[in-house]
Amino acid sequence: MLRNLATSLINARDERIVTTLPKAKELRPFVERAITLSCRAKNLQGDSVAADAVHLRRQAAAFFHAGNRTQALSTGKRGGVRAPRTAGVAALKRLFDDLGERYKDRPGGYTRIIKLGHRDGDNAEVAIIELVDNPREREAVESSSKRAKSVTSDKKKTTRASESSAAKGGRRGGQKADKTFEKEETTEARGTGSVPDAGEDDHAGSGGSRSKKTESTAAEKKTD
Repeated sequence: MLRNLATSLINARDERIVTTLPKAKELRPFVERAITLSCRAKNLQGDSVAADAVHLRRQAAAFFHAGNRTQALSTGKRGGVRAPRTAGVAALKRLFDDLGERYKDRPGGYTRIIKLGHRDGDNAEVAIIELVDNPREREAVESSSKRAKSVTSDKKKTTRASESSAAKGGRRGGQKADKTFEKEETTEARGTGSVPDAGEDDHAGSGGSRSKKTESTAAEKKTD
């Protein structure tokens, strides 16, 4: 039973199967031991790498159904048609070709169990057991990272636009400030230390005319 479940899990297109929770808990350490053997084969070093890899491959083959037990019965004699490769042989090939390369730097925890609740009929607790870092999960991570990048770029564009508008407003303010300047005579007088009287200034002159008007009105009232 565990060999069939392990074969189905590794050969599954989505790298996940649905089974009962007790079966999933029994399958998890069983299939992870086989994945560990493939990871060891990818991390081999030394002169006897090929021989050690074959030894690890044969050890991992014990976790799956052999693909040559019925070969003699199907062919009948030498030179006949070979029997098709069974699912166990395909699972072993995928285990050492793909999964070993994926998990060679991972210390463990190659599978994940997700509870789905109770099943109708026999009320058995059902769960999903899947391989971590599967293609569906990687696509979700990539899409989320793309969304985060787009949101960050939009925020940067908004910030740059606000900064540019603020800079434009500062330039306008600077132009307005440039228009309100002093006369050259006043500036020269400030440099020498002698500031001209307020009557000589145009702005001060407007104040003087107002004071003259108030004096004339006061004089008219007295005459009356």
